[in-house]
Amino acid sequence: MDLFALLDINNTLVNIPIGSGYAMSWIEAFGTVFGLLCIWFASQEKTINYLFGLLNVTLFAVIFFQIQLYGLLLLQLFFFCANVYGWYAWTKPNAEGDILQVRWLSKQKLLITAGMSIVSIGLLTVYIDPFFLALANISVEIMNGLGAELAQPVLEPDAFPFWDSTMTVLSIVAQILMTRKYVENWMLWIVINIISVGIYATQGVYAMSVQYAILMFIAANGTRQWVRTAKRNSQTVTSADQTQEATV
Repeated sequence: MDLFALLDINNTLVNIPIGSGYAMSWIEAFGTVFGLLCIWFASQEKTINYLFGLLNVTLFAVIFFQIQLYGLLLLQLFFFCANVYGWYAWTKPNAEGDILQVRWLSKQKLLITAGMSIVSIGLLTVYIDPFFLALANISVEIMNGLGAELAQPVLEPDAFPFWDSTMTVLSIVAQILMTRKYVENWMLWIVINIISVGIYATQGVYAMSVQYAILMFIAANGTRQWVRTAKRNSQTVTSADQTQEATV
């Protein structure tokens, strides 16, 4: 089996007997496995998660291209760049030679993040159809500039504008917070996964619903692990500060 056959969304790996049946392609299977590995290793604070994250978003970009969801394809570019930045941020020491530590957002940053998220969700809910159409048109223009010769997309109205907007905005925010090792990113992923399970089950895409249920439990484990790590890091910083004060 050649590479192009593996990347074909119509090349079925297995028919899953869920609901009326779900034909999972090779590319979707590999993308899903890489996504699960990415989230699992991130929950363990392992930098290798970004390698699997890059593979995941690349394969899903190919899927979205084939099924003509160009807005979502362009969002994969953001996630690709976020994974590259996260890999850099997790491994590069700061001026003092310290590696980025797991910690909580400050109250000020938390309020700013929450406020911007609420406003963004509200705006995207109102303008989600023209927003994704604009993203799709940009994607098509870029690919046509590379010689793809694609027709301009025609998108159906969003079935769940508020929930879709919430998942989109929170996914971007959670990804950014993860690159900076803030604990709150896992709490957002739990919310995103709960919404995803409900949306996909409602739409009859039960295999995706099961996948996000698994991701929800991994995110819950990530929350537990990172809360414990953040507490330990905070205690270490406090102890170091007290030692420095005593020395002075």
